[in-house]
Amino acid sequence: MTKASPDVISRAGELRDTITEHNYQYYVLDDPRVPDAEYDRLFRELQDLEAQYPDIVTPDTPTRRVGASVETTFEEVVHRIPMLSLDNAFSDEELRDFDRRVKDRLKASDDIEYVCEPKLDGLAVSLHYESGVLTRAATRGDGYTGEDITANIRTIPSVPLRLRGDNVPELVEVRGEVYMPREGFEALNRRLADKGEKAFVNPRNAAAGSLRQKKPTVTARRPLELCAYSVALEDESRLPATHWEGLQQVSAWGFRINPEMRRATGAKDCLQAYNELMDKRASLPYEIDGIVFKVNSLALQQQLGFVSRAPRWAIAQKFPAQEELTVIEDVEFQVGRTGAITPVARLKPVFVGGVTVSNATLHNMDEIQRLGVRIGDTVFVRRAGDVIPQVVKVVAERRPDNAREVQLPTPAPYASPILCRSRVKWWPAVLAGCSARHSARRPSGTMPPARHWT
Repeated sequence: MTKASPDVISRAGELRDTITEHNYQYYVLDDPRVPDAEYDRLFRELQDLEAQYPDIVTPDTPTRRVGASVETTFEEVVHRIPMLSLDNAFSDEELRDFDRRVKDRLKASDDIEYVCEPKLDGLAVSLHYESGVLTRAATRGDGYTGEDITANIRTIPSVPLRLRGDNVPELVEVRGEVYMPREGFEALNRRLADKGEKAFVNPRNAAAGSLRQKKPTVTARRPLELCAYSVALEDESRLPATHWEGLQQVSAWGFRINPEMRRATGAKDCLQAYNELMDKRASLPYEIDGIVFKVNSLALQQQLGFVSRAPRWAIAQKFPAQEELTVIEDVEFQVGRTGAITPVARLKPVFVGGVTVSNATLHNMDEIQRLGVRIGDTVFVRRAGDVIPQVVKVVAERRPDNAREVQLPTPAPYASPILCRSRVKWWPAVLAGCSARHSARRPSGTMPPARHWT
């Protein structure tokens, strides 16, 4: 093996620093400083040097993000500090009750300051850094024991392999949420559908499934991001006085933190933050299912302590669920202005996304076949913001014996569905509903184009 010269070692170091800085600008700050072609040139140069001189490869080299070709094993990891759950609030009154309990335990008369953080719908992970270098990443698991996913976490561009700056402790643990942005989730499902593979139900399942891939090269192709939400140090004397300041430190180390975070004083301000974030929910580029309120002062957090499974100083107020289970009672067919036929599931009414839903689109017959939908099935129904409710998954194990297949109505001649405006239950009814004037527009014995039937 040829030993690298000092010039080669120096150049490789320069390339790593430059590429790491470009990654930070692009993936964390969303402010790229060089075009893709220039970035690719630098990356390829570093790859070539490391291939020629394997002894110069470092644990934090950005070329490792592409993922190893070998399969990984998910070994058990015991968390040094348990990753506990959060208690939930499902109403304004439950949030006020939480605030009252905090004040009572602290014997405080003044309002408490909280940090309000969007509750990302992803997978919680723990990242360990030694001397600033990422050495281990683990899933939350049961809160006490998780799985080692270090090789897969390394592939996520917004995870720093080495912490930035000079104020880096010898040992630090950063916790965050791995998630898949909506745009990336939709693109991933399109690719899977094109390959005839099973699509993911929602971005959270997609993120979890991507992190548990045995081949990091597969994870590397998934559009994952990480957003940090807490920090723990071996030497707690180095921690700042507040949770908010800790997040700013984490940001300075090179992590993405959520720009929607804010501070609030008292329950009234917290509820205002909740309502404002819920109004923005549908327009955010990622899924959230609520907002987390944490007492800002770390000293007060210590006073409040924990119960068996959750901290007393934090709570998650949940938004109305965007997914619920219900039953398909019937499938009808709707004819649009262009003549396209859309199957519509008539549902047992269910409260989802803040409204009661009794109808959901099934898009087309191909989608019905892909999902395996039958009348009588129990299904996941999803509604996000103003998006039309849709059936996203069938719970096959709950299928009743009398479940019926969905049949596309047979069209009859002499009438054009392109001119029909009604919502219909059976295709002949549409044709009967078309006026003689409409029917006369198509020559006798002809059929509308095939695209109107599929």
